[in-house]
Amino acid sequence: MKFEDIELVNNEANHNFELTIDSQRSFIDYQVRGDKVYLIHTEVPETLQGRGVAEALVEKALTYIENKGQKIVPLCAYVQIILKKHPEWNRVVA
Repeated sequence: MKFEDIELVNNEANHNFELTIDSQRSFIDYQVRGDKVYLIHTEVPETLQGRGVAEALVEKALTYIENKGQKIVPLCAYVQIILKKHPEWNRVVA
């Protein structure tokens, strides 16, 4: 599955970064404090799991945060896994 064309939505009202695929919403809960974005929890519907959705969501969120000049605090276990798998993203860790 290709995710390049699916736009990341920053739902500031809900403190979520969201991807909608097949009419289903995947999201990362976050909180912003100053220039830091605390990534709290990643959730993907069961029917989308195992298709790379969560990884695409995290990478899109990291790109978005980096482009805004912010840093992340990775509280989410899944985000921590992605950072281990892709150490180049450590550049955005606070």
